[in-house]
Amino acid sequence: MSMEDAGAAVSAGLVAATLERPSGSAGEHQGTCSDCGAHAPGKFCAECGQPTHVHRTLLHLGEELLHGVMHFDARIWRTLPLLALNPGRLTREWVQGARTRYVSPLALFLFTIFVTFFILSFVRMPEPVMSLAGRQAAAEVALDEAAAEAEQARQRVVALESEATPEPGALAEARAALQEAAAERDERVADLERLTAAAGPDQRGDGLVPGSWQAGLKDWAAGIYQSENAGPTAKKMARKLQNPDLAVYKLQQTLYKFAFLLVPLSIPFMAVLFLHRRRVSLYDHGVFVLYSLTFMALLGLLVSGLLMINGWLGGLAWMASCFLVPAHIFAQLKGAYSLSWFSALWRFVFLVLFCNIVLGLFLWAVIWLGLGV
Repeated sequence: MSMEDAGAAVSAGLVAATLERPSGSAGEHQGTCSDCGAHAPGKFCAECGQPTHVHRTLLHLGEELLHGVMHFDARIWRTLPLLALNPGRLTREWVQGARTRYVSPLALFLFTIFVTFFILSFVRMPEPVMSLAGRQAAAEVALDEAAAEAEQARQRVVALESEATPEPGALAEARAALQEAAAERDERVADLERLTAAAGPDQRGDGLVPGSWQAGLKDWAAGIYQSENAGPTAKKMARKLQNPDLAVYKLQQTLYKFAFLLVPLSIPFMAVLFLHRRRVSLYDHGVFVLYSLTFMALLGLLVSGLLMINGWLGGLAWMASCFLVPAHIFAQLKGAYSLSWFSALWRFVFLVLFCNIVLGLFLWAVIWLGLGV
């Protein structure tokens, strides 16, 4: 299992653990819970919460499904307006125990990630086409491997020739293997020469457009790969960046699959802002982070959709989001923790700094996991 598959598995497990059971209609009760055996005079057991009337009809399966979906939808329409317009109140009321009227922050966050994957599955993404630079890099790697195999075959022949009585047929097999390895090496040399000659006179030697981000990224990676002070991990990363288009494509996929890492990375920094407040727990910070990340993800989906529909409209939405994001963070911070304007302001300044640190750590983790370092 690759690291990307592991990230997808973790996300799927979190979604499965967060799904809420539909309550359905309880109907007439029997007075005794059929699950735990406790006395249950009402429609639900006070010990385990199970309905005292157990339905056993096929029609009731559809009833429970519809009830569960409509119940979730009703909470969605109460949660999303507050998330957009009054996030501080939403966070504060959930922490204080108002759980049945709103969608839980973890469920809403994971549902947003699911919607993001679902929408992206219908968007036709461009295939990562290997450029001339990528083909040249692959040809260089293949040439190195073929040369190494040819050298091993040559050493095998030399070792057998130095023996007084080699095994019958072993020397002939070794020479035949040497010829095949040498032919493979020569073929790889010819491939690399053809790719080098394919570069036009007005282009770079690798076929990339001078001044493009692909060219800059490849040059930066080549400098690290050729540096004597670079460690093996840096060299491995630089080697994979020799094909910039494919590397960026892998990083984008990893970015979506490991989005949940933003939550555990953010909670400790939130705790630093409220060290002197004993009544504020890590759970409160977790709710704050989940609701905030959900809003950012939904806002990103909205801006991306507008960019696909109309470039000018999407550009205006992106410019508006640059002001909307900090305003939303400040409003949620002030309202969720019931802060004064001064307390909210200085915490907001540090929170913006912490957000940049968390974003840097998250991007480093994405690079580490996406490039398979």
